[in-house]
Order: sequence, then C-alpha cells, then structure tokens
Amino acid sequence: MLPAALIAEFLLLFVAFPLAYRFSPWPLPALPVLWVITLYCYWQLRSDPTFDRSRLWNPHPVAGQLASILVIFAIGAMLIFIGVRLFAPELLFSFVRMHPRLWAAVMVLYPILSVYPQGIIYRSFLMHRYASLFSSEWAIILASAAAFSFMHIVFRNPLAVTLTFIGGLIFAWRYSVTGSLLTSSIEHALYGCWLFTVGLGQFFYHGRVRLQ
Repeated sequence: MLPAALIAEFLLLFVAFPLAYRFSPWPLPALPVLWVITLYCYWQLRSDPTFDRSRLWNPHPVAGQLASILVIFAIGAMLIFIGVRLFAPELLFSFVRMHPRLWAAVMVLYPILSVYPQGIIYRSFLMHRYASLFSSEWAIILASAAAFSFMHIVFRNPLAVTLTFIGGLIFAWRYSVTGSLLTSSIEHALYGCWLFTVGLGQFFYHGRVRLQ
C-alpha cells in the first residue's frame, strides 16, 4: 500500500473507530466488534507474503522469557495492589469475593477471547503493516502502545487509558524482541487477569453484567 493509504487505514482503525464506538448512541457488544477487526487484521497478515506467520504463535521464546516476565509482573502487580489498597480499599478482591464463579470464567476465557485477538491487532498487525511509517523499532512500539491505550477510551475512564499505555509498551516491546505473539499474550493475560482479580475489572469492562 502507498504511504497515504497506510496512514488513512491507520487513522480509520486506530483513531476513528474507537471514537465512533465511544460516542455511539447505541450500545454495541465489545467482543464481537473486537473479533471482526481481528479477522480483518488476520486476513491481511495471512495475505501478506512479507509477514512471517510463525510470529502469530511461536512458543519457542516462552521458556527463556518467563523469568523476565514474572519479575516485571511481580513488581507491577505489587504496585497495583498497593494503589488499590490505599485509594480504593473497598474494591480489593471484590470481584473474587462477590462473583467467584464469574471470576473463574473470566480467568479462563479472557486470555482466549480478548487478549490474543488484541495481540493480533495491536502487536502482529500494527507493528508489521505500519512499520514503514515509523523511523525506528521504538517508534513503532510507542505507536502500538498509544493505539492500544487509545482504544480503551471506550471504557470511559482515565485509569484504563493510563494503565493500558504502560502495559502496551511492555507487550509491544516483548513482541518486538521475541517475535512471539504467544509470549506477549501470556504477559498481557497476566496483567489483565490480575486487574480483574485485584478489583479493578470494572474499569476494563463494557457490558450488561455488573462486576460490582
């Protein structure tokens, strides 16, 4: 694609579409919308002969990256726990206590139905398709994190946008250095599941079922 067409597509998918969803007067189910976009991105990647399809899974780096993933996650999880404990103690582990079965379902289904599709869109697709528009690997990592964060405006709170920008930097960097969407998705799932567990899930959820 020509640079102008790539820029237009980027702005449509990662700026206009989240804004349209955020300000839509009709309640739209988030997961089906996510899956439709995922299918488009997956189709584009599968049709692109310059894309290494093994990157969509590639389990080989997982073992070597696991210690680094867990150390960074332990620090992040502790900081999040302290933040909830200090500023919103009534939320601490409230989802687990009030809806244990729903929490267990989220722990199983969230990585499959939400994390991996997001990885296809914001890591594999974005970082490959638009690489030519950015001057360095860190520039495309920053673009991935910014787009990932901006998507979370649909949840209508600044906490989701802020935390997902930090997380987006970590996940995009992990994908960049490993070439493994599985590795990046495992890291993403750890943080997402922890946010639901520690009591912040209501800031990252859009649906009819109330988590609190």
